Amino acid sequence: MALNIDGITIPDSQIAREITDLVRDTESPLLFHHSSRVYYFGALAGKHRGLRFDPELLYAGAMFHDMGLTPEYSSANERFEVDGANAARDFLRRHGIHQSDIDTVWTAIALHTTPGVPEHMHPVVALVTAGVEMDVLGLTYKQYSTQEREAVVHAHPRGEHFKEGIIQSFYDGIRHKPDTTFGNVKGDVIADKQAGFKPGNFCSVIRGSAWPN
Repeated sequence: MALNIDGITIPDSQIAREITDLVRDTESPLLFHHSSRVYYFGALAGKHRGLRFDPELLYAGAMFHDMGLTPEYSSANERFEVDGANAARDFLRRHGIHQSDIDTVWTAIALHTTPGVPEHMHPVVALVTAGVEMDVLGLTYKQYSTQEREAVVHAHPRGEHFKEGIIQSFYDGIRHKPDTTFGNVKGDVIADKQAGFKPGNFCSVIRGSAWPN
């Protein structure tokens, strides 16, 4: 039986079941459980914020958000976020989902590593990023109750070495196309003009997050 936290559960639909099967069969257990936690933390964030959202679209966004890190869906020169978004787009098209909903899911996945933007957009876009930021970076750790965190992690374990495992998974998924990592030009400009500027480091934030492992 799927985890149910105060009404938050995986949608009981054929498309959701197919998404679960596809992602579980494609991703490593670490990424599959991470993506599942992203859904629950994103949905709980929506409940906390009083947002209205389609759970099926949120589930698609959460579960496909890291598919671009897998060999099956990784392109030679696109950002991994775009590869995952394209995989979700193709899947949803095959299932006859309306184009506007496909566009929402595509955007949610494509922007999930772009902080400061998704929270101003459609709830599905905002909540995929919210789930990622909670599970990977622990940025909103204290906004979830102990019971909520423990229930999600019990159903989808982080394991003893999740922090190092997720960093390694990112590296393995993008090391063949390092040019796709170029992006935050603002940090480059400040570093060029301000001596001693030290930009935030994604890996350091993961390792120092409130999560115990």
